[in-house]
Amino acid sequence: MPKRLTTKQIDEIVIGFKSGAEIEALSQKYSCTNSTIIRNLKKYLGELKYKDFIKKSNSLKEKPEINKTRTNNLVKTNFDNVDFKNDSNDHKVLSENITSSNFEPIDSFFEIAPIDYAIDNSSRKELSSIPLSEVDFPKVVYMVVDKKIELEIKQLKDFPEWQFLPQDDLSRKTIEIFFDLNLAKRSCNKEQKVLKVPNTDVFRIASHVLLAKGISRIVCAENLIAL
Repeated sequence: MPKRLTTKQIDEIVIGFKSGAEIEALSQKYSCTNSTIIRNLKKYLGELKYKDFIKKSNSLKEKPEINKTRTNNLVKTNFDNVDFKNDSNDHKVLSENITSSNFEPIDSFFEIAPIDYAIDNSSRKELSSIPLSEVDFPKVVYMVVDKKIELEIKQLKDFPEWQFLPQDDLSRKTIEIFFDLNLAKRSCNKEQKVLKVPNTDVFRIASHVLLAKGISRIVCAENLIAL
């Protein structure tokens, strides 16, 4: 038969439960079963209040476990980032690296002085241009010429994609070639026509002639070829 508790004991049980005492601890203290403690708590607190206290008690139990898990993960992350040294004092090196300083925020900073000198852009032309000897032309290319088969000569500044080059380079004379026939036709106006170049070695053979005319670059698709 379940033990009958006195009014004084029940008051003490209710106060203890509200203060965070566990049901099992209370049942041991008053030498009764857990069900007796629960029955009296529900009777004097009410079902809803009893459940609220149980939820709060469970949440308080979970928080230390969550914090413990987070701490363990933080220590593990810091542990994984430690540089080990292959000597007999590995344990000493590890203990020196895992300190409270690993978890402290950095509250200092230093200023980087701005660059206050001019950048020389003259080397850009060397990086942008490909030597003619290194270009692997397709078997056939196309050029736009006028009705008299005269080359259409442009300055490099006429090509928007090369506007970043220094002014000296932008004044260079160029000729343009196309790998694709349709692209060549789209660049051709009524006073011009498309010329097929079946032997691309002609550019290497005639490079000195082009240079003599002041032509030092060939514009092709996204490439800039230096003669």
